[in-house]
Amino acid sequence: MAAYADELSLGQARRLYFDANGFGEGGYEADWVRLQAGPLPIWFPNTASRVRSVRLHDLHHVVTGYDTTWTGESEIGAWELGSGCADHWAAWLLNFNAMAIGLAIAPRATYAAFRRGRRTCNLYGGEFDDAMLAERVGEIRRRLRLDTSPAASARPGAIRCDLGAERRRACHDGRRDGGAAVAARNLAAVTMPAKETVR
Repeated sequence: MAAYADELSLGQARRLYFDANGFGEGGYEADWVRLQAGPLPIWFPNTASRVRSVRLHDLHHVVTGYDTTWTGESEIGAWELGSGCADHWAAWLLNFNAMAIGLAIAPRATYAAFRRGRRTCNLYGGEFDDAMLAERVGEIRRRLRLDTSPAASARPGAIRCDLGAERRRACHDGRRDGGAAVAARNLAAVTMPAKETVR
């Protein structure tokens, strides 16, 4: 897992992520996307729907720490499915494929990531905007309930987000006016264990 300091802005952390993976400026303007499967390159169109989702997907890599290896992409795909992709249809499709690969190559890690997603939130409840890049990585992790270790957030009985639209907006947009009130209402609906058991 890659680690980006909580004190970094999302923009700074995303720049480090792009540089570490050779992504340039993210490839959002490219017509085609290239995946490398061993010696075999796989090309597919970089549709507007994919770009809409991948702008947030890249931020998810930063806040979750999942890398861009085949296993890491399987994990983040499973995590995004577990936490819900809202109306990001390209994300649903690509993540189902990534999770299927993960269940074949790294089943335990993929399942753990899915379980972690069921207990956290993601950014798919809204749209990417450049203002997000000024926010601190740690604040986004806190808002998405990722501020505990992956193992802790994957344990049975941990906090779980429901996939309702109001909750999803609160997870995505707790920073805007009214978001705190929505988040407080939603927090009251969160089920927390009376006693946590560790096996």
